[in-house]
Amino acid sequence: MRTINKILSILIACVVLLTSFSVVGFAASTSEAYYIDAINGDDGNSGLSEADAVKTINGLKLGNITAGTKFLFKNGGRYECTATLGDVSGTKDNPIVISSYGDGERAVLYTNEATEVLKLIDCSYVKVCDLDITAPNGGGIWINTVTKASEGITIDDVYFYDMPNGKVTSRDDFSSGAARARAAVMVKSLPGTSRFPVNNLTITSCEVYDVANGFIIWGSWNEAETPWCENESEIDPVFNEGLLIKDCYLHDMDAEAMVVGMCDGALVTDCRAIDCCQGEGVDENGEILYFTAAMWFWGSVNSTIQYCEIAGQKNVGDGMTVDFDSYSHNCTYQYIYSHDNMRFMCNNPNYSGHHGNIVRYCLSVNDNGGRSTTAVGSCGEHEFNFYNNTIINSAEFQFKNMYNAYVANNVFVMQDGATFAYDIDNMLRGNVFENNCYYNAMTPIIDINAMNTVPGFVGNNTQDTGSYVLSKDSPLIGAGSKVDDGLTTDFFGNEITSNNIGCYGGDGADVEYNAETPTESLIRMIKNIIQTIIHEIMVIFD
Repeated sequence: MRTINKILSILIACVVLLTSFSVVGFAASTSEAYYIDAINGDDGNSGLSEADAVKTINGLKLGNITAGTKFLFKNGGRYECTATLGDVSGTKDNPIVISSYGDGERAVLYTNEATEVLKLIDCSYVKVCDLDITAPNGGGIWINTVTKASEGITIDDVYFYDMPNGKVTSRDDFSSGAARARAAVMVKSLPGTSRFPVNNLTITSCEVYDVANGFIIWGSWNEAETPWCENESEIDPVFNEGLLIKDCYLHDMDAEAMVVGMCDGALVTDCRAIDCCQGEGVDENGEILYFTAAMWFWGSVNSTIQYCEIAGQKNVGDGMTVDFDSYSHNCTYQYIYSHDNMRFMCNNPNYSGHHGNIVRYCLSVNDNGGRSTTAVGSCGEHEFNFYNNTIINSAEFQFKNMYNAYVANNVFVMQDGATFAYDIDNMLRGNVFENNCYYNAMTPIIDINAMNTVPGFVGNNTQDTGSYVLSKDSPLIGAGSKVDDGLTTDFFGNEITSNNIGCYGGDGADVEYNAETPTESLIRMIKNIIQTIIHEIMVIFD
C-alpha cells in the first residue's frame, strides 16, 4: 500500500491539472489569474487578462499553481470540464480560486462523461465559488486524500443540478467518487481508501436540485487494508474535523441530502432538505430494496445538525429526520422543523450501541408514513436524551432498546390508531420518563407526572409552525422539568423563560385555551384503550 501511495503521489505531483486543464510548462511567476470566456475568448490568447481570455479550458497555458492562483470563467458561458487539481495548496488567507467573473447568467461547468466535473486530490485551501456545476452522466466535486490530509477547502454559492436523479433499484455506490455516488459533493469514499482526513471543509450558500445525492462525507473507519471490520476492537477511526455546512438548500432529489460520516465536531446549520429521498425504494411487490434518509450521522462524534427544515421524504424503509447510525456518539439534532416525512426518528446503532446522543427542541408534524423508533436491533441507545420536542400527528412511536436514557418535557399527539410503545423492563434499564404530555394515546405507566390532555396550542394549521406555540392558560406552561443544558432559546427563537412541556419555552400567547369537558376526556380515554388493545392483538398474530 505504501508503494502504491508513493507512486500515486509522484503522478499527482507531476500532473498538476489532469485531464481538461492542460499543463504546458512551469513559469517563474506566481499567483496568476487565468480567464476563460466561452463567447469571446480565443485559445490562441494568453488567458492572463479579461481582454486576452482563452475560449476553453484546453486553451490554458499554465504556470505554477500556487497560493492565490485563480481560474475565472466568464458568466454567460458553458465550459466543458473534467479537471483534477492534484497536490496543490493555497493558504488560509490566499486560497487557490475557481470562480467566475463578469455580468450575465452564471457560468456553467459541465461534463457529459461518467466522471466528476472537479476532482480535488490532496489539495488544501482551494475555494470553488459563484458557479453552476452540472453533469448529466456524472457527478460534481470529489475531494479525496491519497498521501496527505486536506485542509480548508471552501465551496460557496455553487449551484449543483441535472446529475443522475433517476429511479434506482439499490443503494448508491459510495465507494469511488461523486460520479458513481450520483452526488454533488463527495468526500473520500466508503469504505475509506486512505488514513488522511479532510479537515475544515466549508460548504455554504449552495443549492442542490435534480441531483441524486447532495453532500456525502466519509472518513476512515479503520485501516484501509481492511476497510470493513467484524467486531468493535477493529474500529480505529480517522475523523474529518471541523466540517461546516451552512445556509444550503437541497431539494427534488432521488436520495440523500447529506451524510455526516466519520466526522468530529461537524456542524450542519440553517439548511433545508425538501423533497429529498424521493426514491421509495420498493419493488413491484412492495419489498424494501434500499434505505435513504435526508440528513444523518454515520460513525460521527461531537457533531450537530440544527436550525434545519427537513420535509417530504418518501423512502419507505427510512425517510426519517433523526438518524444516528453506526457507532455515532455525542451527536445532536436540535431546533429541527420536520414535516411530512415517512417518520421522525429511526436510529441504527451497532456494536456496543450509541452513547450520549441528543434530540431537543424539535417540531415534527405529519411524520407518519411509518413507525418511529429509538433504536433498531439490540445494541441500543445509551445515555440518550430526548426532551422538549413537539410531535404532532405521529404514527406509532417506539422508545425501545434504551439504557440510562432521559425522555422528558415532550408533547406526543398521536395519529388515530397509533400507539406509544416502550420496553416493559424500562425502569430496570435505568431510563427516566417524566413530565411528558400525551394526546390521542394512552399514558405510559412508566412516565412520572405525565399529562394526558389537550396541549393548548394557539392554532391548528399544520403548515404553520406558529400554530404550536402554547396558550398562556395551557397546562403545559411551567409543567416541565428543568434541564441544565445551557440553551437560552426555544424552537421558535424565543428566550426560554418557563420550564414548559414541548418545544415552546415562553410564557404563553394571549389566546384562549379550549379544554376538554370531562365527558370528552373520558370518551377519548376509552377510545385510546380500545385502540391499544386492538393494536397489541394484531402484533401478537402478525
